[in-house]
Amino acid sequence: MNIIDLYDPQRVDKIPDDVKVLLDSGNFIQDEFKILKVELRLYVEKTDLSLGTYSLITSFVQTDKGSIEMIYDEGFRGEDSLLRSADFLTSNLGVSGLILRSIISLREKIN
Repeated sequence: MNIIDLYDPQRVDKIPDDVKVLLDSGNFIQDEFKILKVELRLYVEKTDLSLGTYSLITSFVQTDKGSIEMIYDEGFRGEDSLLRSADFLTSNLGVSGLILRSIISLREKIN
């Protein structure tokens, strides 16, 4: 089961402009879910001359029971927004919270 948990799933109905892999070992268990991959994905939606690029950053968590993609952040975040978001997550124990939030949403959609 692949879930796109966005109010407008067409926003991510394309190849991401950039991807940052946070976890790819496949040996992490959260509850009864085996976590195979965790990514942040960047979708550039528009560019404003004065504000810069409008970025949609999503989290993607792939498990042995399905995958889920959800909004992580969006807005005019400037250059290197994906790298800054990934750095923030990895340096502040945010990856485990991201996984837990994704598992809760995935479990709700499955049941």
